[in-house]
Amino acid sequence: MDGLLQQLKNSGDVLFMVLGAVMIFAMHAGFAFLELGTVRRKNQVNALVKILSDWSVSTVVYFLIGFPLAYGISFLRPAKELMALQGFDLVHFFFLLTFAACIPAIISGGIAERAKFWPQVVAGGIFVGLVYPFFEALIWGRLSTQAGQFTFIQEWFNDAFGASFHDYAGSVVVHSMGGWLALPAILVLGPRLGRYGNTGKSYPIPVSSIPFLALGSWILAVGWFGFNVMSAQSFTGISGLVAVNSLMAMVGGVLAALVISKADPGFVHNGALAGLIAICAGSDIVHPLSALVIGAVGAVIFTKGFHIVQEKMKIDDVLGVWPLHGVTGTWGGIAAGIFGSEAMGGMGGVSFLSQLAGSLTAACFALACGGIVYYTIDKTVGFRLSEDEEMRGADLSIHSIEAYPEEGVHVGRG
Repeated sequence: MDGLLQQLKNSGDVLFMVLGAVMIFAMHAGFAFLELGTVRRKNQVNALVKILSDWSVSTVVYFLIGFPLAYGISFLRPAKELMALQGFDLVHFFFLLTFAACIPAIISGGIAERAKFWPQVVAGGIFVGLVYPFFEALIWGRLSTQAGQFTFIQEWFNDAFGASFHDYAGSVVVHSMGGWLALPAILVLGPRLGRYGNTGKSYPIPVSSIPFLALGSWILAVGWFGFNVMSAQSFTGISGLVAVNSLMAMVGGVLAALVISKADPGFVHNGALAGLIAICAGSDIVHPLSALVIGAVGAVIFTKGFHIVQEKMKIDDVLGVWPLHGVTGTWGGIAAGIFGSEAMGGMGGVSFLSQLAGSLTAACFALACGGIVYYTIDKTVGFRLSEDEEMRGADLSIHSIEAYPEEGVHVGRG
């Protein structure tokens, strides 16, 4: 009977992880439609193909390199061995792949409309195969829990500040990393043609489809409950607190963006995402009312940050991925150290200084790695489309087809 119960538990955990993985996999459709609705029509096909291509490359490199690097588990062995505990390691890989593949999906939105296709595919593979898994190993993986090893970052945080760095579902490990990795790419590329004119005056480029943008936001928001809740990674670890905190942060983000943007639909739908990004780190330890505040602050950071980045700093970050994922993700890591404390009604066990140091460490690490990769690409094979290609649009220049090819067909009348 004990053996049967254990088998049922193992099977239940595998099913739990599969459901979570599928929910997060669906989020990549959200990334695609969010970008699709934001870019111009001549770049919509490129948005769709990039996300799916990056997902596919991410799967291969994370299977062969990234997951073994992060967790010390290799799949280069017989299938019979891989089926231990109903194949839990395999489905664990699938689940964590969905997190890793968010990195190139995040970057895609920042570099939209003027980046070459294959150089970015290669860059995404490097990030998912090497850069992200190394940091993942430090915070969540095999380099995070080796007691007594001062060189491991979590032990250092614990010794120096009284607690390890806490990131339950990836405000920092996933979102902040993706946003800060994107910044060097955006800077290397420079603004889109005509975005700031010859004098530096801002000429905003309108989005192509509010309905597609909104659809992307909704798909991401629904999938996010897999992202956060399923981070328990077992039935016994599931937390209703995580679910409600995710909901409250999302709502806080929507309401804050609704007010400060004067009901601008782009900011409102991205405000929901800002709230969800901000709550990932502390979703298991903060009070729901704190989650509401964390999400609201996240939306303010994005809404104000997007304006500063675009209009003051003259950085053409098309979807605002640096303020949305990078800066707001950093806020999420720090917020867990503030609102997760018992004094603020949280569960405790966190240190503000650890959260601050860990969040800043991630940003610096991502900036350095992104800078090296994109500078190298730009100086070797080139990273930006030619002016003619950019004017035609990435759809025709790269994929030789428009998003709505029927509109370009002229049928003669006899």
